[in-house]
Amino acid sequence: MSHQVHSLGHVPISDHSFSADRSKLALARDISVEIYDTGSKYSLNTTLSGHDKTVTSVDIAPHSGRIVTCSQDRNALVWEPAADGAYKPTLVLLRINRAATYARWSPDEKKFAVGSGARAIAICYFEEENDWWVSKHIKKPLRSTVLSVSWHPNSVLLSAGSTDSHARVFSTFIKGVDERPEPTIWGDRVPFQTLCGDFVSPAGGWVHDAAFSPSGNALALVTHDSSITIVYPSGPEQPPAAVVNVSTTLLPFKTLVWLSENEIVAAGHDCHPVVFTGSDQSGWALDHSVDDPNDAKKNASSRESTALNMFRQMDLKGTPQASADDASLPTIHQNTITKLRPYAVSGGRVNKVSSTGVDGRVVIFDV
Repeated sequence: MSHQVHSLGHVPISDHSFSADRSKLALARDISVEIYDTGSKYSLNTTLSGHDKTVTSVDIAPHSGRIVTCSQDRNALVWEPAADGAYKPTLVLLRINRAATYARWSPDEKKFAVGSGARAIAICYFEEENDWWVSKHIKKPLRSTVLSVSWHPNSVLLSAGSTDSHARVFSTFIKGVDERPEPTIWGDRVPFQTLCGDFVSPAGGWVHDAAFSPSGNALALVTHDSSITIVYPSGPEQPPAAVVNVSTTLLPFKTLVWLSENEIVAAGHDCHPVVFTGSDQSGWALDHSVDDPNDAKKNASSRESTALNMFRQMDLKGTPQASADDASLPTIHQNTITKLRPYAVSGGRVNKVSSTGVDGRVVIFDV
């Protein structure tokens, strides 16, 4: 299986987003956002500098090309693409007093959601008469920092994972902006801030990421107890039809992507993605690892000779001969994977995902 690897420096990447045609890549890195032209080799096109603290999230709207960024400076910016290839920033009135942690456009691109450390989610939309982006807050019953947000395909329901061990589903319906959606299995009541689902991590771990399945009829969450939980709702005001929890012996996951209704890929502190398969009927299980470190470890004889050489050097010179392999991991990513994103879809299934990590690498994995 071939994977594309792009090493873009050593500064950690907190988030990334590709344009719809995959010709541009935005990287959230330190206090700026870097825009790369993609090709056989990625080249830096421009740098967006509007924040004065760490940029925590970036998202490119597929149709309009607008970029939303948010930062620990408590601000969000919407960058409008101009004809000359430059970007014009507009400050968003978030009205929060803690860091903004995560930002995502809704599928219809009329709104975006910003999670924060202020125990609030800002739902932002454009107000034509005043020509600015304003926000409405979802606060109850959030009791801690929101680590991730994810949109339902109908652009009204929003999932949020937070450090109080809960993943919640809210309605973000804004009169005059949204059209009333069709009823879903999550409920047909849509007033703003309606709580449509509230699920707790089985072991009480932080919910690092939560995302709806492609149909929107299931919710998956990865938590700090190294497990993944898939929730199947049964209807409004009803207990879920099924809650499937899969514990692993790996380090905790930080991010997940649904490949199809029956496949999920997750990644995090173990530096390589893993694929889970299953359904509400048959249950879920860890299926296989992508970029499996055990494959690289099978060459035991070479490792043995390396160890033997090291001891020989220590005997002869009193110092071990350091080799590059001694310090490197047997995976493509050399540090935590911070974000996975769908990259390519074939036959209704995501068959490639992009990843970024603390090691400054961007990798396109075949899954």
